[in-house]
Amino acid sequence: MPDFEPIIVAFTCHYCAYAAADLAGVMRLQYPPNIRIIKIPCTGKVDIRHILLAFEKGADGVFVAGCRIGDCHLEDGNIKATRRVKYAKKLLDEVGIGGERLEMFYMSSAEGRRFAEVAAEMTERIKKLGPNPLRNGKQSNDSRFADS
Repeated sequence: MPDFEPIIVAFTCHYCAYAAADLAGVMRLQYPPNIRIIKIPCTGKVDIRHILLAFEKGADGVFVAGCRIGDCHLEDGNIKATRRVKYAKKLLDEVGIGGERLEMFYMSSAEGRRFAEVAAEMTERIKKLGPNPLRNGKQSNDSRFADS
């Protein structure tokens, strides 16, 4: 699918991953424009329902990005998120969407380059997998994932 441009939702914690994404912009680092960032207070607030809803609404891939292990600003939010992501991956496999469309990443607020690398890595992974099976191969024009 040479012209397939995936929609990827990134749940990013306020303190680290969102700041890293902001730093990537300040550093003028190039990363794929198909990433839809959702800033959350902490990755510990990401519920499996949020992840599954992103796929239901047409996202081709999702990643959760938070503070490094041991450095969570809210103590153990990233640990909770890791468990939830692991469980959600199993659910995605069971329903035929594929757990490889979901990933958890860790970074500090000073890692703008890491955020850009993660965005590129997820984009390439999802391009190889193709569109979300829930979309039946059709590109989503859902405004909920459009740039604001």
